[in-house]
Amino acid sequence: MSMKFKASSLAAAVSAALCANAWALEPQSIKLSDGLTFTPTLQVSERYDDNFRAVENNEESSWITGITPTFKLAAEGRKSAYALTYSANTDIFHSSHADDNTDHHLTADAGFEFDSRNRLKLAAGYHKIEETASQDQNVENDKYTTANVGGVYTFGARTARTQVDVGANYQELRYQNGDNLNADKERDTTALNSIFYYRVAPKTKALVEARHTDYDYVSNTRLNSNNVALLAGLTWEATAKTTGTVKFGGEKKRFDDSSIDDKSGSMWEVGVEWAPRTYSTFGLNTRRGLDEGDNGASSIESQSTTLSWNHEWLDRLSSNVSYTYTDNEYQDIRRTDKIDTFGLGLTYEMRRWLDIGVGYKYSENDSSVAGESYERNIFSISATASL
Repeated sequence: MSMKFKASSLAAAVSAALCANAWALEPQSIKLSDGLTFTPTLQVSERYDDNFRAVENNEESSWITGITPTFKLAAEGRKSAYALTYSANTDIFHSSHADDNTDHHLTADAGFEFDSRNRLKLAAGYHKIEETASQDQNVENDKYTTANVGGVYTFGARTARTQVDVGANYQELRYQNGDNLNADKERDTTALNSIFYYRVAPKTKALVEARHTDYDYVSNTRLNSNNVALLAGLTWEATAKTTGTVKFGGEKKRFDDSSIDDKSGSMWEVGVEWAPRTYSTFGLNTRRGLDEGDNGASSIESQSTTLSWNHEWLDRLSSNVSYTYTDNEYQDIRRTDKIDTFGLGLTYEMRRWLDIGVGYKYSENDSSVAGESYERNIFSISATASL
């Protein structure tokens, strides 16, 4: 399966879809002292995956029990806020116990408001992941860690006509597979960006954003490169029942190795929510951009679009429907993947502290490379509890 570095994000999105609207839960925190709280939650799920390796031939299926405790420690001051969150996602494969694994996620966030014009947000994280849907699943599941640290500084009052964001983020990707499996994918990523906002209406701002991302590979130095992007667009809040951000522009990828041609193309990022009723929300998210390569490709030109609908049928009953289409064009090799993903979830808020969810997810990859296509069905039921 391609683009392993993004698999953890995809897994989180899939989990959210399967468990439907986990946001219905209203956890109660334990007050440890003035301004310091502790919030534990627990999710237990049972799902059936008819192709958990996401392969075209020799599919393997299994019932999978998921257990995910989450612990959050939060503190708030007059002009600052802090949060430390840890979760452990354990999957037990009843038909293949050799694939049992536990993913670990640790994040730390801090926010500071020095005065009305100066604000700072900091974030750091460490994630240890094992993927059964791996490119080299016949050898060993992908096992990797990511570590990141970054922040965004904002200058300009919230009500001012202009604002500026300046951000930086550093991330490391490392694999723990044996025999140097996946060692060619290990890299360090340094990203810088700046956004200039100009208010054009009471709740609408025009924006211009510049980005620079440097990819430094540990051993596969042939793929060392930097991406430069320039985007312009709008962001707005609660205008005519919609909220969203749209950005359009271009991106160029320059490789340090002169034997690899530079890549360039159009780029966009759109996220819009439309709420015709307070209990019903439609969403559109679409993106086009250059991602890091895999399977011999120097890079991947990726375009994806997600349509979603969240609806509250009753005070305690809500549903989520989503459809995602992804088109990945591998650069410098002959491969194109077209992926369709459909998700359906239903959540019943049994108590303030207990949600029951059922879900279904179907995904299909139509690849131009023989042996890389697949179909996958996942059925699930889950319970999410808090204090």
